[in-house]
Amino acid sequence: MSKNITEPLADAPEGELSDATPSGRSEVDAGRKDKIRARIVQGVSLLGLVIVILLVWHFLGGKSNKAASRPRSEVIPVEMAAATQLDVPVQIKSIGNIEPLSTIAVRSQIEGTLQSVRFTPGQEVKKGDLLFTIDPRPLQAALSEAEANLAKAMAAISQGRDVVARDQATATNSRTIVKRDTQLIEGGVISREEYDNAVAKAQADEATVRADQSSVATLVSAAKAEQAIVNNARVQLSYTSIRAPLSGKTGNLVVTGGNLVRANDTTPMVTITQAAPVYATFNVPEQDLLRIRQYANSGDFKTEVSIPGDEANAPQQGKLSLVDNTVDTTTGTIRLKATLDNNDRKLYPGLFVNVVLTLGLQHQAVVVPAQAVQIGQDNSYVYVVKPDMTAEVRNVKTATSFNDMTVIEEGIKPGEQVVTDGQLKLVPGVTVQPKTAQPKPAQQSAGPGNRPAGNTNSENSPEFGSNPGAATPSNKQGYGGSGKRGP
Repeated sequence: MSKNITEPLADAPEGELSDATPSGRSEVDAGRKDKIRARIVQGVSLLGLVIVILLVWHFLGGKSNKAASRPRSEVIPVEMAAATQLDVPVQIKSIGNIEPLSTIAVRSQIEGTLQSVRFTPGQEVKKGDLLFTIDPRPLQAALSEAEANLAKAMAAISQGRDVVARDQATATNSRTIVKRDTQLIEGGVISREEYDNAVAKAQADEATVRADQSSVATLVSAAKAEQAIVNNARVQLSYTSIRAPLSGKTGNLVVTGGNLVRANDTTPMVTITQAAPVYATFNVPEQDLLRIRQYANSGDFKTEVSIPGDEANAPQQGKLSLVDNTVDTTTGTIRLKATLDNNDRKLYPGLFVNVVLTLGLQHQAVVVPAQAVQIGQDNSYVYVVKPDMTAEVRNVKTATSFNDMTVIEEGIKPGEQVVTDGQLKLVPGVTVQPKTAQPKPAQQSAGPGNRPAGNTNSENSPEFGSNPGAATPSNKQGYGGSGKRGP
């Protein structure tokens, strides 16, 4: 029996014998352990991912469903107004500045000492008012000298004319003698020599007369030159009194009395701007040029100018006087000018003003309060209250605004009720009711739920997390838990 126990397994293959060794078995066991460990890691990862998905769904999906279902189960108080029809002016608004019709820099045309200033800086002056007086004595002396020279020239002319008269008389007598001697020589009373002497003397006398006349003409020309000198001296003397060339408002005074002023100095003594009428210069987009030309002959075409911050007073009426002949290619705008009377002198040159160009009237336009229009990312919309008192989001196409009213071109019909306050709590289909007057609490929270009605538009702007798309659960969570619901 011991023989059977100790005999090796002769029939077993050599490979199986090697696998049966302890080292082979350890490698097989290690491989199996790695596979089991990898499967365990995969299972744990999959389980963790499922847990994360469930948590996300619980916190986001649960809250969205709660926000979506909550408004439909309560009645939201809102303020409402009906869409109406009005005749609304078609307007183009811009910002411009005031320009004077004329600006003149006053300079001296002569050199001299400034004797006096006859106005106060900033004073309104009229055309022809005396502004400055320059010492006239040097120019007065020059004028006196020129007038004396002119008188001397005129005396010479008078003397020359007397000489001409004397020589003309002598020439006339000589001609008479020649005429008489002609008859005597025919009768043989005088000699031929006496006759020739008489003829020569007559010709000499006539030449003397012509020379005298030339001298007188020269004296007359000299007198005219002296007269020109006198006129120039008078003009120079008139420059000593500087008068206002136009009616307007004086500016800063640069030179004072006693100083020496120079002719045509680079720095003006004072600047005068025409205070009335004035220009209001402004730019409008080139797209509006066609409309302006279409309405230019309309009876309702007018221009109104107001000072920013002075809206309580009525704007000044003006008339469009210039449409520039070129569109500015860098800005895509065209320059316009309106003329205003400015009788009250409120409009100062350089002042920025609000300009409203009224082209005409849009008859029976559909309008709603401006606070009813909400601004989305892609378009504007309003909340419309249906007859069953549920809210409906309506995309609209807006036009101009006038007196806190907005013109609706598409999307709203006359008579429909729109929400003007309380849009933050609304979603499509929610039930609403008109707000009733309630006493205000002593102190209100500054949170989004207690914002004033006047901030409706700002709270519904895109910066508060608005989404103009469909009212999905993802966009029903607004700013502070009560955000805007977009269409």
